[in-house]
Amino acid sequence: MSKIQHRNLYLEVADRIRELIEQGDLAPGERISEKELCERFGVSRTPLREALKVLAAEGLTELLPNRGARVMRLTVKMVKDTYDLMGALEGLSGELACRNISDEGIREIRRLHDTMLMHYRERNLAEYFQINQQIHEGILQASGNEVLQEMYKGLNQRVKRVRYSKKMTESFWRRAVQDHEHMIVALEARDGKRLGQILRDHLCNKLEVASLAGVIEEASAADEMTA
Repeated sequence: MSKIQHRNLYLEVADRIRELIEQGDLAPGERISEKELCERFGVSRTPLREALKVLAAEGLTELLPNRGARVMRLTVKMVKDTYDLMGALEGLSGELACRNISDEGIREIRRLHDTMLMHYRERNLAEYFQINQQIHEGILQASGNEVLQEMYKGLNQRVKRVRYSKKMTESFWRRAVQDHEHMIVALEARDGKRLGQILRDHLCNKLEVASLAGVIEEASAADEMTA
């Protein structure tokens, strides 16, 4: 990995650490070695610690008094609480998008959907997730509500490693694609109520699969003691 050269070093460092967490290179509950990351990125401890504060505010890391930081563990309750709120926001974004989106905007999301299907058929999971995310972001942007988009972005960052986890069964993948098929049909029909409900249910499905796949865990007494 290349050394970092940037005026706002701590933001660049935050981006790098965020990527390590999302890709699973830094595991839930893992202590973050400041020395190792400073050497890896070619930075001092000051921007690294500022970056960890940024990530703590996003819910990705946990700052431990006099003991550095660790990657935040994700429990079923934590993710469910986050998904409940995200579902409400994403459902509203679907309703607003159906009112506000242009015909060209619908065609662009349909184009993304068709590309996503191609990656699904070829079993290109990383590319599939990338386009999948662009579709959701496109619907959010089409809502025209900037406050909603900002709130959603912050919440999504907390659970992105669950939402786009590589631990996905074939049956869930097929179900997720079917959900997206229904989303596109509702969007093209400008059926906001239907699209909103599909988006809410879609997140509930992801929580169920993440729980079964062991991506998230129940809180334990041991976790509380080491917090």
